[in-house]
Amino acid sequence: MKNNQAFNEMMVHTPICTHKEPENVLVIGSVSDELKKEVEKHNLKNVEYGDTSILTSKDEKNVDLLIFTDVNLDEMLLANIERVLKNDGVISFSTSSFSSDEQKLKDDLSLVGQNFWIAMPYKFGHETAILASKKYHPTADIILQRSDLLVDLEYYSTEIHHASFVFPAAQYRALTGIARR
Repeated sequence: MKNNQAFNEMMVHTPICTHKEPENVLVIGSVSDELKKEVEKHNLKNVEYGDTSILTSKDEKNVDLLIFTDVNLDEMLLANIERVLKNDGVISFSTSSFSSDEQKLKDDLSLVGQNFWIAMPYKFGHETAILASKKYHPTADIILQRSDLLVDLEYYSTEIHHASFVFPAAQYRALTGIARR
């Protein structure tokens, strides 16, 4: 897992501040104490940490938000996500940057784009992640009462949240038709 504060804050606050009322949240993959501290800032009803096997123990349509820290998604995992994620669910996962592995980014966007209304890459520091949602748009539906009131942050802000979804013109064009905006 990436061990930097930008990663911790952006992987946590971006999806949590996008979903209207997340209650049941799963964080899957390697998790640092610093990442847990960022999750705790939201006072969520139910947060669980684990590996991908935790998905098999969940009831159908019972999870609001899934955060994958260092897990590569594939069709099998996506089927489990589809089974447990509520109809207004959000997922976030790290991927390759456009400049380091354009094809992997496109493949990940295409994979989640099959099941999600929105599948958008966002970048921060030297990292890239994808936010996929069945209902909420990460810039149009940001919950300002949540994002603006977070304290003790080093990287995340409402403005960074918005800006992280902006890509240079050539990359934007290359992802048009693949990213679902």
